[in-house]
Amino acid sequence: AFITGVVRQFFRQFAVTISVSTLISAFNSLTLSPALAVLLLKPKERGRRPEVLPRPGLGLLGAWPGYLAGGQVKLLAASAGLTATMPERGWAWLGAVLGFLLVWLCARLVNAILGTIFDVFNRGFEAGTRLYTSLAGLLLKISPLVLLGYAALIWGTGILFSRTPTGFIPSQDKGYLVLNVRLPDSASLERTQAVMAQVEALAVDVPGVRHTLAIAGQSLLLGTNAPNAGSMYLMLDDFESRVPAKLTADRIAEQLRTLYADRILDADINVLGAPAIEGLGTVGGFRVVIQDRGENGLAALEGVCEATVDAGSKDYRLRDLFSGFRAATNWIELDIDREAIRKMGLSMADVFSALQVNFGSLYVNDFNRFGRTWQVNVQADARYRMGTEDLRRMYVRSPSAGSVPLASFIRVRSVPGPLMIYRHNLYPAAFVNADAGVGTSSGAAIQALHDAAENQLAPAMKVEYTELAFLQQLAGNTAMYAFLLAVVLVFLVLAAQYESWSLPLAVILVVPMCLLCSAVGVSVAGLDINIFTQIGFVVLVGLACKNAILIVEYARSRSLAGVSLREATLEACQLRLRPIIMTSLAFIFGVVPLMLGEGAGAEMRRTLGIAVFSGMLGVTIFGVLLTPVFFYVIQRVSNMSRGQKHEVADRVSDIPAA
Repeated sequence: AFITGVVRQFFRQFAVTISVSTLISAFNSLTLSPALAVLLLKPKERGRRPEVLPRPGLGLLGAWPGYLAGGQVKLLAASAGLTATMPERGWAWLGAVLGFLLVWLCARLVNAILGTIFDVFNRGFEAGTRLYTSLAGLLLKISPLVLLGYAALIWGTGILFSRTPTGFIPSQDKGYLVLNVRLPDSASLERTQAVMAQVEALAVDVPGVRHTLAIAGQSLLLGTNAPNAGSMYLMLDDFESRVPAKLTADRIAEQLRTLYADRILDADINVLGAPAIEGLGTVGGFRVVIQDRGENGLAALEGVCEATVDAGSKDYRLRDLFSGFRAATNWIELDIDREAIRKMGLSMADVFSALQVNFGSLYVNDFNRFGRTWQVNVQADARYRMGTEDLRRMYVRSPSAGSVPLASFIRVRSVPGPLMIYRHNLYPAAFVNADAGVGTSSGAAIQALHDAAENQLAPAMKVEYTELAFLQQLAGNTAMYAFLLAVVLVFLVLAAQYESWSLPLAVILVVPMCLLCSAVGVSVAGLDINIFTQIGFVVLVGLACKNAILIVEYARSRSLAGVSLREATLEACQLRLRPIIMTSLAFIFGVVPLMLGEGAGAEMRRTLGIAVFSGMLGVTIFGVLLTPVFFYVIQRVSNMSRGQKHEVADRVSDIPAA
C-alpha cells in the first residue's frame, strides 16, 4: 500500500509468495511435524545402537545414483556378454533397482559408518558449544565494549551503503539481441539492404546465434522510417546449448561489436540487449532526453547531442552511446505558385491528390477473391517516381485547361531538414541512448550520462529522464522505506507478545548486521544494490529476528523462573545454538543454487542469492554473539528501572496519612 510503480509489482509478488509459503509452513509445523516426531523419534534401547537411517531410506538413497548410472550398467552388461534390447530409461531403472538392493544389503555397515561420523560431529559440536558459551560469558562481562563495537559496526554499515553502487533492475539474457544499423544520411534503400545482408551473413556465423530477422528502411530503436536505417533481431540458441559453452548474450554481443567494427565500414552498428522489463523501452540500456525549451533551433540540439555522445564515450562508466537525431538531412521542398494554380482552374486539393496518388499511394476499395479480401491501392510505377525530374514530368488534370504539368507552377529544390521531429512534454527534444560499462552499476551510469549532457547544454535546454531511467529515479529509496516499515512491524508484534517495549530491542538490534553483511557480499561480488537486493533485505529481517527470538525467548523464560539473569542468558546460548545453526545452515545452503544457477533469469536470482547468502551468514555469526549481550544489558537496565519504581512506591506507602 505504501509502494507505487514498478517497485510495487516486484514487492507484491514477493509478499504473496512469502506469505503463502509461511502459512503452509506454519500449518505443517503445527500438524505434520508432531506426527512425524512421534514416528521418527523413538526411545533408544539399552545395549543397542540405534539406526542412523532406516533401511528403506538408505535404499532410496542408493537408488538415486543407480538411476543416474544407468548407462554404466548397460556397458557392464555388454562387457559381460549380456545383450538385451532395452530403452535407455529401462537401463536407468535397472540401475536404480541394483543400487537399492546393494545399499539395502549393506545397511548395517552404512549405518555404522554414519553413526561414527555423527558421533564425532556431535562431540565436536558439543566442544564448540562449550567454547561459545564461555565466549558469550566473556562478552557479558565486557558488554560496554561490545556495545561500542556494535556502534562502530552501525557506522561502518552507513559508510558502506553510501559507497556501494546502486541499480534498479539488472540486465538479463532473454535469448535475443537487437541491432540498430545507421548508414550516412540520404543513403538509398538499396544500399541499406546490401549492408543489412552483409550484417546478417556475418551474424549467422557467430557461435550462439540461431537465426536473424532483418528490416531495412526502419529503425525500431528510433521509431522512424528512413532509407538509411535498419534493424535486426538476433535470436540466440537455447540456454541448454549456450550455458556449457559460456555463450551469454553479453559475450555474443561483444563478439558482434568487434566483428562489425572490423568488417562493416559503411554503417554505424549498435548491438543492444533486451529490455529489462518488456514494454519499458525497445532495447536494453537507458536513455535521457535533451529538451530545447527556448529557440535554439534543431541544429543546436543536434550539436548538443553529438557533444554529449563524444563526452560520454570518454567515460569508462558508459558504452554504446549514440543519438539518432539528425537536423540536416536532405529534404525536397516544393514551392507552389498558388496564384498560377487559381488561374488554371485548379485547387490545392487537386495538386495534393495528384502528388499522393503518384508518389505516395491512395486506397480505393476492397474486393473479395479466392476466399480472401484484397485492397486496391493506386500508385505510380517505381520507375516514374525515382527523382525530382519525375515531379516535373507529372501532370494534374484541370477541368478547364486539360492536363497541366506540375513544372508550370512549382519549383523543386533541396533543403536541409530533420530526419524526424521528436517532442517531449511539448518541447522539441532528442534522445541519447547508452548502456552501463563493464563493472558499472546502472545508477552510476545514468548519473554519468546526465552529467555529460548537463555540461554540454546550451541556454534554455534541459536534461530529463525517460523510460527505465525515469522509473529508477522515481523509485529512489522506496524499497528502503519498506525495509524500515518491516522492522517497525516486527518490533510492534514482539512488543505485543512480550508485553514490553524494551525486550523486543534485544531482537531488533541485530537486524542492521544483516544489512552490513549483505552489502559486503554484494560489494565483493562486484554487484550493485538493486531492487532484488532490497527484497533480500526484507527477507533477512524475519530470519535475523527468528534466530534472536530463539535465544531471547528461552532466556526470558528462565529468568522468570528465578534463575539469575547471567545464568539464564548462558543457558539460552548453550541450548539454542544447535537449532540456530541448523536452521541457518539449511537456509544458507538452500540459496546456493540461486548464486550458482545459470540460464534464463540467472541475473536476478544471482543478485538475490548473493545478498541473502552473505546476509544470513553474517547475521548468524553476529546474532549468536551480540543477541545475548543485548538481552543481558536491556533486561538488566529494565530490572533496575523496575526496582527503582518499586522502591519509590514502597516509600510513598510508608508515609503516614495526614
